[in-house]
Amino acid sequence: MSQRAALLIGKLTHTQKEWQACSQFASKLFEYPDGSREDFISKCKSGEFENLFALYRSNDSNPITGDFNEELVEALPKSLKFICHNGAGYNNIDVAACTKRGISVSSTPIAVDDATADVAIFLMLGALRNIKQSFMAVNAGKWRGNFALGHDPKNKTLGILGMGGIGSAVAHRAKAFGMTVQYHNRHQLPPNKENGARYVSFEELLKTSDVLSLNLALNPSTRHIIGKEQFAQMKDGIIIVNTARGPLIDEAALVDALKSRKVWTCGLDVFEEEPKIHPGLLECENAVLLPHVGTGTFETQRDMELLVLDNLKSAIEHEKLLTQVPEQKDKAKI
Repeated sequence: MSQRAALLIGKLTHTQKEWQACSQFASKLFEYPDGSREDFISKCKSGEFENLFALYRSNDSNPITGDFNEELVEALPKSLKFICHNGAGYNNIDVAACTKRGISVSSTPIAVDDATADVAIFLMLGALRNIKQSFMAVNAGKWRGNFALGHDPKNKTLGILGMGGIGSAVAHRAKAFGMTVQYHNRHQLPPNKENGARYVSFEELLKTSDVLSLNLALNPSTRHIIGKEQFAQMKDGIIIVNTARGPLIDEAALVDALKSRKVWTCGLDVFEEEPKIHPGLLECENAVLLPHVGTGTFETQRDMELLVLDNLKSAIEHEKLLTQVPEQKDKAKI
């Protein structure tokens, strides 16, 4: 096997020992724990990362290098063939630019499914029970405050937009609460993967769901997939849950819908310009908010790091990724 080095951008929290063990199959291990985009690009162009074949990067390391956009991708060493990304979402990587350069990209589905689905259900129940105002009141020493009755999940229709691993895990949990599940994807799932959920059109999903859970990837075609026009098609009093990516929703339109009670309540773990949150959402007593903690468990964080390292090993030893992003996986081998 030719010389194939690996690079770690940022730091590891749970798998430092496993990273060091990568020296058994990588010719050299480079580390770039901190720095700046300009410095990183300079090091790439100067040849400092000699024989670099695969790299580990994450959403947490994005502040160090900035987005892996076309500018940065073009600056990467010509020997680089694989980017192993830690994160279910990878909207900070220009996959098209990577594909053009012959670089394969992996993400971390599967590892994040359960933890993210747990938070989606937590937010859904909190939104159904209209929990925010009572939660805020009791913590301010005002007992129930402006207490108002909530809703039971039983017999409600849950609409899932994006029935991938996380969406399927949400559906599985929702059934325990007596909910009916329907979903919309670009393509209908095979019956054995639907687990009783009903496939409907995007328009029907909007019109007939009592609760709508967003579990799809962010890309140019899904940005603001939920906005003023879509809210108008929904049932009065719908509940919105988003644990995917903030820009899937037009936040200004959501605030208007919350204030008019077209949307009865919402549960959000992600935001359009996070860490900045639309002031209207902070003002709304019917918005249950979390600061992007969907995968925030010890077990899940370790599983994610391990999956990235497994991808790294497979890339170096077999020139193949275990969890390649679908934009590339669905196409011919690059």
